[in-house]
Amino acid sequence: MTDVHHWIDRPARRTLLGLGALMALGSLAGCAVSVNTNPQAASTGSAGLDDHRRTAHEGVVQRLNGVDFVEADWLDEARSRPVPVRLYLPESRAARVPLLVFSHGLGGSRRGYSYIGTHLARHGWASLHVQHVGSDRRLWTGSAWSLPSRLQGAAQEAEAIDRVSDLRFALDRLLAVPQSTDWAVGVDPSRIVAAGHSYGANTALLMAGAQVERGDRLLDLRDPRVAAAILLSAPPFHGEKDMAPILQPITVPTLHITATDDDIRVPGYASSVRDRVAVFEATGSQAKVLAVFRGGSHSMFTDRRLTGGAELNPKVKQATQDLVLAFMERVFAQTGVALAEWPERYREITGTFIDRVPSSS
Repeated sequence: MTDVHHWIDRPARRTLLGLGALMALGSLAGCAVSVNTNPQAASTGSAGLDDHRRTAHEGVVQRLNGVDFVEADWLDEARSRPVPVRLYLPESRAARVPLLVFSHGLGGSRRGYSYIGTHLARHGWASLHVQHVGSDRRLWTGSAWSLPSRLQGAAQEAEAIDRVSDLRFALDRLLAVPQSTDWAVGVDPSRIVAAGHSYGANTALLMAGAQVERGDRLLDLRDPRVAAAILLSAPPFHGEKDMAPILQPITVPTLHITATDDDIRVPGYASSVRDRVAVFEATGSQAKVLAVFRGGSHSMFTDRRLTGGAELNPKVKQATQDLVLAFMERVFAQTGVALAEWPERYREITGTFIDRVPSSS
């Protein structure tokens, strides 16, 4: 395993993030920023819990849309970095359950993408949503004049690495929760999935096995416990001309979801759905699925209800929920019935659907 601190301490020539924008991010809230800056300016986010970090409900099971969840404010003492989480709980927690570990986009929090967490919990999954304090919702607070510097801090290579470490730490911590705890879950170690949106998709790709060369060193943050990856609006690793060497090392099954209007447009820079498809093509997974919805927007895959169109948005969310479950059913239950039926069921809103499975030879 690569020495992570070696990379944090050296000047970053390129970032590990996906594409992004500075001044347009307030409306996107999920795309990643690519800015060259001094890694020594990175914030550890020591006060990085969300607005409700100290509530009477901390550590107490609550309900959302008929699903139990709990929030915990963990601290990775080795990095002096808070790792806030929200865990959506399946109704039955006696047996070992599959687990999704979710990474939010730039400026998000543990409370985002709840439509995915609650849906999975209703179908027997635990869903652990991790908040990254160096690139979370705090970016939108404070002076507008200092927004560029805050975004620069979030865009550093050190933060990209810390985000992967956040997921790994949260997974370790969840697996160590005493069974006597009223919200403990027995996780099936063979059914752990990494997922994320935009910057979070980059994070999930790194956790799933993406590798980036830095001089004479190879940055490898793969967590062998990850058995599959789900990638919403996955941007390329900015500054890298060839995605194949970076993404070919990923061998676990991957699900890629995007939309024809999944665009990032700022002065001097533009990124479109073509970039998301390029990530799909470059990923080394023998088994991989791509779904491209018609229309939409980059932030349609967040909890926002109107982005991408008031009519399309809820349909895409429902289709995404069903596709995630169908994909994981095929990966872990070895049955592809639901996945095979999905394109016809959502034909009205789907522009492209590609299902590549490994040969039987």
